[in-house]
Amino acid sequence: CENRAYHPILSLGTVCAVLRKSMWTFFTSFFIRFVLNVAFRLLHIFSQNAMITKRFKSKYKNLFYVAEEKEMSKALVIIDIQNDITKNYRDILENLNQAIERAAAKGMQVVYIQHNNLSAGTRTFKPGTRGAELVPELKIVSENIFVKTKSNALTSEVFSAFIEANGIDEFYLAGADAAACVKSTSFNMAKAGYRVHVLSDCITSYDKSKIAGLLEYYQSKGCFVETLDEALW
Repeated sequence: CENRAYHPILSLGTVCAVLRKSMWTFFTSFFIRFVLNVAFRLLHIFSQNAMITKRFKSKYKNLFYVAEEKEMSKALVIIDIQNDITKNYRDILENLNQAIERAAAKGMQVVYIQHNNLSAGTRTFKPGTRGAELVPELKIVSENIFVKTKSNALTSEVFSAFIEANGIDEFYLAGADAAACVKSTSFNMAKAGYRVHVLSDCITSYDKSKIAGLLEYYQSKGCFVETLDEALW
């Protein structure tokens, strides 16, 4: 019997299969290395940026508080929305609460003014009565509640001290009565050199027919008359 060496012959299909497997392995390995390399580079960049940002903020930290401090120098003032006020307040209650939410979200001071009537024989806004309390539907987001006994809110010594202590120089006024306490407060604030905004859709009066004329009055005294959306968007 003749001895012959056996030489296996690979078919073309087998060769192609081996090549495909080798190429797949190569490209898979290459892709994984590429992704890992990009990930590590991005991580390095972010870490460097974080360090730079931290150092920058540490060195120039005062710059990052300018906007916040600017908002803290503004105050939304809700005037006399109490149980004894005109029931017309219900027409503006939704806007009042929106104004409170927006001001608080911006970091502004939110202030509530309560009127106390000290006149003999008074029947409304009498200290210690339910009528002098803020209406229950009004959102209360701060403890900045100040009592006045005159139309002008600035006559409240505690409120005036609060203004000075917090460096407040810009006010947004809302509430009632547009023909009395809002009118007097806006006039005296503007006269004192403060920047005053009257929120036209956040004020009301016993006689709502007078409001259009009152808005003109506010403007004539140097106040900015704006809607809620214009002033506190």
